Amino acid sequence: MIERLVTIMGRLRDPVTGCEWDVAQDFASIAPYTIEEAYEVADAIARGDMADLKEELGDLLLQVVFHSRIAEEAGLFALPDVVAAISEKMERRHPHIFGDAENGGHQRWEQIKAEERAAKGAGGALDGVAAGLPALLRAEKLQKRAARTGFDWPDAAGSRAKIHEEIAEVDAAATQAEREDEIGDLLFSVVNWARKLGVDPEAALRRGNAKFERRFTAMEAAAGDGFTALSLEDKEALWQAIKKPAG
Repeated sequence: MIERLVTIMGRLRDPVTGCEWDVAQDFASIAPYTIEEAYEVADAIARGDMADLKEELGDLLLQVVFHSRIAEEAGLFALPDVVAAISEKMERRHPHIFGDAENGGHQRWEQIKAEERAAKGAGGALDGVAAGLPALLRAEKLQKRAARTGFDWPDAAGSRAKIHEEIAEVDAAATQAEREDEIGDLLFSVVNWARKLGVDPEAALRRGNAKFERRFTAMEAAAGDGFTALSLEDKEALWQAIKKPAG
């Protein structure tokens, strides 16, 4: 079945008879679409929509085939090389399943990943955390890497106290540049607290966004055309009324 998709992509990228838009793309131009498709997969999972998940996984797979085709045209690698590379990586990182090692699990996985980073010349604990990750996700990954070296609060109380410290520094900021810097520190600290509480900050914020969107839309529906003209106090009362039944 994958061969059919590879053939389709080949025809789309044909410089003579292909699709003008597809032919014009490169790694950088389609990277945002790749990220978007990954988020749409996550959204379908969060909504429990399996029909949509099937479709979104197909869209994400198309992105893999698209990047692989561009690479093949440039003489870099092709889709079989991508599949071979991930297959070899998974076997290498699970020696207790595919090899002779008796000890495995997550600890061994992390050890092997560290060895792979060292082999690539990435010696620092934070090396290899992709700069293009969403900011919340990258903050969490940086913190986890730092924690492996022992640079971490012993419990959630330390992270919580740091948030109060950062709020005070935001309040004390004298310029817009300072405020932006301190807000960044505050958000980083909130991610740290979430991590210590075992909460995925990216998933939590997505749920928060969805909750706000659901409640705000309900407010607009309840107020009708006059919603914008309501006072802030009336809007707040309406918000509280909408909020109560939903919890």
